[in-house]
Amino acid sequence: MKRKTLAVTLALIAIILVSLFAALILLDAPPENPEFYVGVEVAYTDANASDVKAMVDKVKTYTNLVVIGSPEISVNQSALNETCDYVKKAGLNFIILFTKNETYTTYNIFDWMVEARGKYGKNFLGVYRYDEPGGNQIDSGRERLVTNATNYSDAAKRYTESLGFIVNYYINYAGQVFTADYALHWFDYKSNYSAVFTEFVSNNSREIAVAQGRGAANSFGREWGLMLTWKYDAFPFIESGVELYDDMVRAYQLGAKYEIVFNYPKLDTYGILRDEHFDALERFWDYVHDNPQDFGTQKAKVAYVLPKDYGFGLRRSDDGIWGLFEPDELSGKVWSDVKRLVELYGFGLDIIYDETDVVDAARNRY
Repeated sequence: MKRKTLAVTLALIAIILVSLFAALILLDAPPENPEFYVGVEVAYTDANASDVKAMVDKVKTYTNLVVIGSPEISVNQSALNETCDYVKKAGLNFIILFTKNETYTTYNIFDWMVEARGKYGKNFLGVYRYDEPGGNQIDSGRERLVTNATNYSDAAKRYTESLGFIVNYYINYAGQVFTADYALHWFDYKSNYSAVFTEFVSNNSREIAVAQGRGAANSFGREWGLMLTWKYDAFPFIESGVELYDDMVRAYQLGAKYEIVFNYPKLDTYGILRDEHFDALERFWDYVHDNPQDFGTQKAKVAYVLPKDYGFGLRRSDDGIWGLFEPDELSGKVWSDVKRLVELYGFGLDIIYDETDVVDAARNRY
C-alpha cells in the first residue's frame, strides 16, 4: 500500500523545540469542577450482588463511586436493581458496565437507564460501554471496530463513526457514557465519550498516558479520569499501597476528575485489594478533603501535535498505526520526540492532533 506523506504545521509559543513533524503549544487546563469522584470498579461478582455490597460496606466512608463492572449483575435486572438500591442508600454514586446488547434477554436495558435516571438521580452517573476501544483497535483485539482501511484517514473515519454510533445511542438513554483506554484517546473523545479513564497499566509510561488522556479531554472540552489497573499479569496483579497512593495524589494534582481502582480477579472477599490498598484509599480520601486547593494545580505546559488521523500506539518506536498499518517513516521520529518531551516536561506534556479548530483554539487562548 502506498503511504501518503505526512506533515504537520509547526506551532511554537514561548518555549521552542523545533521538530520537523511536531509542534509545541502553551496549554492550560479547563476550569476546575468541584465534583471529584474516587472509588473501585468491582469487576467480579456473583449474580446476587453480595460481592458489590461487601465492597460498598468496606469503602463507603472513604470513597464516593462504585463502578459495577460485572456482566453477571448487569444482565440480571433483579440483581442490578438490588445493587443500585444498596449503593444509593450508602450515599455513593455509581456507573454501570453494560456489554453487548444481545446478552440482555430478560429486560430492556434502555428502558432501565431511563427509569434509573429518575429513580437514582445524580447518584447514577451513567454507563460504561465498550471497554478499551482504542486498545482493542491498536492490538487487534477481538472487539476491534475497524478490520481494514485504505489509509489513516479512512481508519479514523471508520473508527469514530462506528464507535460514535454506539456511544451516542447510549447517551440518549443514560446521559453520560464512559470508558477506560490505553490508546487512541483522541478518537475516543471524538466519538463523543463523556469522559475517558486513561489507564495506568503495567510499566507503560504514566506521563504518556496522562498526555494522551488529558490532552484529548482539554481539546474537546470534556473531563478525564484515571483507571488504576494491573501492574503485573500474575499475583499480586496490582501495585503496592504506597504506589497506589502516590499515583492517586499525582492524578488529583494533574486534574483527573475520576480515579478508579480496577479490582479483578476475586482472590478473596475483596478481590485483589488488600489492607494496604484500602489504607491508601482512605489516606487519599483524607488528602482530597484536606487539600481541595491542590486539584488541577499541575497544568500542562506544552503540547505535542501529531498529524491528523495518525493513530499511532505511542508505546515504542515500532508500534503499529490503527492496528492495521506497520510503523512508517514518521513513527521513530514521533517516539523519539515524545520521549524527549517527557524527559523535559514530565507530566507537563499534552498530546493533541493537528486539526485546525483545535490548534487554533489552543493558540487563541494564550
